[in-house]
Amino acid sequence: MTVMFPVTRPRRLRRTPALRRLVAETRLAPADLVLPMFVKEGIDEAKPVASMPGVLQHTRDSLRKAAHEAVEAGVGGLILFGIPAEKDGTGSAADDPSGVMQVALRDLASDLGDATVIMTDLCLDEYTDHGHCGIVTASGEIDNDATLERYASIAVAQAAAGASVVAPSGMMDGQVGAIRTALDQAGYTGVSILGYSVKYSSAYYGPFRDAAECAPQFGDRSTHQQDPANAAESLREVFADIDEGADMVMVKPAGPYLDIVRQVRDAVDVPVAAYQVSGEYSMIEAAAANGWLDRDRTIHESLTSIRRAGADIILTYWATEVARALR
Repeated sequence: MTVMFPVTRPRRLRRTPALRRLVAETRLAPADLVLPMFVKEGIDEAKPVASMPGVLQHTRDSLRKAAHEAVEAGVGGLILFGIPAEKDGTGSAADDPSGVMQVALRDLASDLGDATVIMTDLCLDEYTDHGHCGIVTASGEIDNDATLERYASIAVAQAAAGASVVAPSGMMDGQVGAIRTALDQAGYTGVSILGYSVKYSSAYYGPFRDAAECAPQFGDRSTHQQDPANAAESLREVFADIDEGADMVMVKPAGPYLDIVRQVRDAVDVPVAAYQVSGEYSMIEAAAANGWLDRDRTIHESLTSIRRAGADIILTYWATEVARALR
């Protein structure tokens, strides 16, 4: 006797928007999103970033307003980047208690309390006159260990000002361990570390360097950021950061490195973040402005792809907009 089975018809579950929503394997939620924000010292009004339509260099007041809007939309966290009025070779403004980052942190911590997670980028490139992520020697090399001393001091300053999470992005060897030790010794044992554990030397960062005013004045960052051709070293970097005390790890950029996001997600048992960087953002905005892409659909698809690849947390400049749309 021949047994006949009915023909499988997957399209039945795609027939209506309601059915597609019901059986969706991947879901975005506002709480998954983190909004990167730039605050600049010495400006009277917020300044648009020409290469990132819709993104601003904020004043203290406009930052507070935009942060409130993000929290009201349900965004899970904010990550701050500070742009000082004065820069020097050691990035002395980065750990100045009166510096732009620390002032902004105190504002947001006072305004928002525990209503969101306040994170800080922890690096030197925004604060140095040469635009590099660390202390530069006379020969033009990055001094790894001297840079770690600066990172440790910056971490303590940011924690004292109200950061809940510090996120070291300089890709220096041993940076997470140095920061964890400094935080613990200063009594900030509850401050978490989000390691920029997998950060590629990417062409997609161009617009960010306009926003943060941190383009290198010479050379590039390929001596410390990862080679885009390599994948295996990503896991070595991730495991090293976790061993040193990272509570979460990040892959940056997100979209061009979804294979790496998946590898990291499969390998670790800590939260995994992915940063949808400025170039990813600006390309979609530019294509949509020219009528080449459906802007809203492309934004949602790009974020869903990052989530599907395994990211628990997504840093995106569309965080507030998308969070509103998801509610």
